[in-house]
Amino acid sequence: MFKTFSTLLSARRLLGASFLCLAGLAMGSAHAQDSAISGKSPSDFVQTVANNALDAIKRDQAVKAGDLVKINQVVNQYVLPYVNLEKTTRLAAGRHWRTATPKQQQELVQAFKGTLIRTYSGAFTKVDQRSSFAMLPFRGDINASDLVVRSTLSQANGPAVGIDYRLEKTPQGWKIYDLNVEGIWLIQNYRNQFAQQISQNGVDGLIAALNQRNQ
Repeated sequence: MFKTFSTLLSARRLLGASFLCLAGLAMGSAHAQDSAISGKSPSDFVQTVANNALDAIKRDQAVKAGDLVKINQVVNQYVLPYVNLEKTTRLAAGRHWRTATPKQQQELVQAFKGTLIRTYSGAFTKVDQRSSFAMLPFRGDINASDLVVRSTLSQANGPAVGIDYRLEKTPQGWKIYDLNVEGIWLIQNYRNQFAQQISQNGVDGLIAALNQRNQ
């Protein structure tokens, strides 16, 4: 079975990764926010998305308790509109994505979504009122259409954690599609796992294995 990202990092460190656990249809209020937030500079964009999600977690005790329904609501409203989950899944699947049917691709995105939510939902319980994000100085070409923004997550119950976000510029504004927590990129980690499962049981086997974990 899969060696999950959580076996490599503690739940405390996975808080940042939790913000990439996306699924379902975005709420109307999230779409209303999309243009204003996605049009910001890369660092301001990430800071705003992270702060909004973090504040929502702090306000909702059910989210902090690990309620998956509430977690989905927070993710849908405050994170999903600003992430390209299909691209995340496509890059994690690698060359196998091109051989998958459109139906398999859609099912894989949904299955991967469920896996991410269940894997990282425990990190929401680590949020406290002192949890905060700080952006680090930007490195690179600010005019690039694909770039990395660096940040740190500070919490009362442990040392600060470094989190890097990889962004792409789209017609709708900036979108997050990968992140690095303490030196480990999410897509790269899952690409190795996906390739092994697909080589053994095909794309349908990977989808079935992910869905089994999500039950």
